[in-house]
Order: sequence, then C-alpha cells, then structure tokens
Amino acid sequence: GQAFIIAFAVTAMMTMAASEVVSGKMTIGDLVLINAYIIQLFLPLNFLGFVYREIKRSLADMARMFKILDQETTVVSDTNAPPLVASGGRLEFNNVCFSYHPDRQILKNVSFTVPAGSSVAIVGPSGAGKSTIARLLFRFYDASSGEIRLDGQRLRDHDIGSARAHMGVVPQDTVLFNDSIFYNIQYGRPDASKEEVERAAELAHLHGFIKQLPAGYETTVGERGLKLSGGEKQRIAIARAILKDPEILIFDEATSSLDSGTEQAILKAMREVAQNRTSLTIAHRLSTIVDADQIVVLKDGEVAETGTHKELLAKQGVYAELWELQKTKA
Repeated sequence: GQAFIIAFAVTAMMTMAASEVVSGKMTIGDLVLINAYIIQLFLPLNFLGFVYREIKRSLADMARMFKILDQETTVVSDTNAPPLVASGGRLEFNNVCFSYHPDRQILKNVSFTVPAGSSVAIVGPSGAGKSTIARLLFRFYDASSGEIRLDGQRLRDHDIGSARAHMGVVPQDTVLFNDSIFYNIQYGRPDASKEEVERAAELAHLHGFIKQLPAGYETTVGERGLKLSGGEKQRIAIARAILKDPEILIFDEATSSLDSGTEQAILKAMREVAQNRTSLTIAHRLSTIVDADQIVVLKDGEVAETGTHKELLAKQGVYAELWELQKTKA
C-alpha cells in the first residue's frame, strides 16, 4: 500500500509539472527542481515505512520467543536431587509403562536389562515404542509407572543434567549449526582441545575427508549441514558422541536414510566407538543389528521376544517374520 501511494503521488506530481512546462507556465529547470524535491521527500518516508514494518515483525517474533521461554518444563529434577554417578553403564527397564495420551498406551510393562559394556538392539514394527524408550532414557518424559535404573540408581531420583551427561546419542537426523566442522564436533564437549576434536574425528573416520577440504576443520557446513552428505553428517554425530565420552551410547535409526556403501562405513565406525561401552541401538533395518549381544523385539508396546539373532530366527516368531519380510523386499 505504501509503495502504491508513493508511486501514484510521484506520477501525478510529475504529470502536472510536465503539463505546466508544455503550457509555458514553468521552465525545464522548474521540472527538475520539483523532481528533486519529490525524491528528497519520499525517500525518507519510504525508509520510515520500512523501519516500521521491521519493528512490527521483530515485536511479533519477540512475543513468540518469550512465549516459548515462559513454557514450563514438563520434567524437572527435585530440588535436592543428588547427581547420578555411573560406574559401568548397566541399564534396567522394570515394568515400564508410558503413554503420550491417556487414550493410547505406548509402552506396556516393558522389562529388559542391558549389561554394562554390552550391545542391545531394539527392533519392531513402526509405532511399537522404540524411539519412546530413548526419550524416556533422556527423561524428556517420565514413565507413567515402573522404573528405569542406571547402575542400580533410579533415574527419577537423580539430577537430570548429571544423568544426561552419561549418555551420548547418534540420532537419525543430525542437527548441525551453520558454522565450521570443528565447532559442530566440539559441540559434544565445548571445553575440548583441538587435539581431542581431531582425535574424535579420526575415530569416526572423518579426519581424512576433512583434510581434503581447502579450509579443513574451518569449513562451514551450511544451514543444518546442507553442504555435507548424509554419511558425513552422521560421522560428525558419531565424532560428537566420541568426544563426549559417555558410558552409554544410543544409536537412534542412525543409518536409516543412507545407501548401502555409506551404511557399512557408518556401521563400522559405530562398532569401533561402542567397544567397551554400553550401547543401545534402535533400528528398522535388521541387517544392521545381527551382531548385537541381545535383541529386544517390541510389538504393540510390549516385549514380544528377546535373544540373539540366531536364537530369534530359531523361534520363528515376530523377529523371524520381520527378517523374512525385509529379505523379500531386498
């Protein structure tokens, strides 16, 4: 509207001035003078309109930001909650029940144990509650009933920050900042030195790729890592987890969107990282977890089966059905 008013007013005034020049009542110099006056008048007015619009937009953004900041955290630690001290990484789920909505139960009396230093995979159909288990571990939510223990200590009784400090996650969708590769790896432990960051990159099989880049570790990854491939982003997530050096590693569908070649490279890096650590792998592709020490099969929010890959195939149950289905699709 402002642009239309200015354009219409300038056109009208210049048309009137031109007609006066044609009739001989004004000179060409008068026309030039009027044009200069109009420009000096409307440029500041246009700028003020721009400033007004930006202020209104910024105020709206600020209002939304403060509304988010005012939201109460759903899960908080008790005032005098002691810090959680991990000594090995043994995880226990005892009769855990959970629902996002009262009308729909997600987990129903889920019980399993992850021994310290072992690898456990959680598989099952979509909607069975696999990713919910990871969210409960990080205490984004608290279980409706039952308990989750880390090295015999109930998570609910301890400080949330100290519990999360013992866990590292490699998610399906890695969140990267529009900054350097070095910054994005160091985000796993902000006080880490340059040598520690490079060591983490080497363990994640990322160091060689970075050295080939003209700017090396200072290469900007772009918004959400758009300048990197899916495999490179996943390796950065693995390097972050290595740098954090947690007792428990959680791989949440870490290879679901990768091609077969990249997937094998990522799986190799994941196995090397998970050595001597407790690892929990949430997966859809059963081929990625065949060497897990234990596989927990979820169905309709319940533990349907547990065992190794060979044991579960021999049972000819839910896992065997999923395995045959994926082999057929392949």
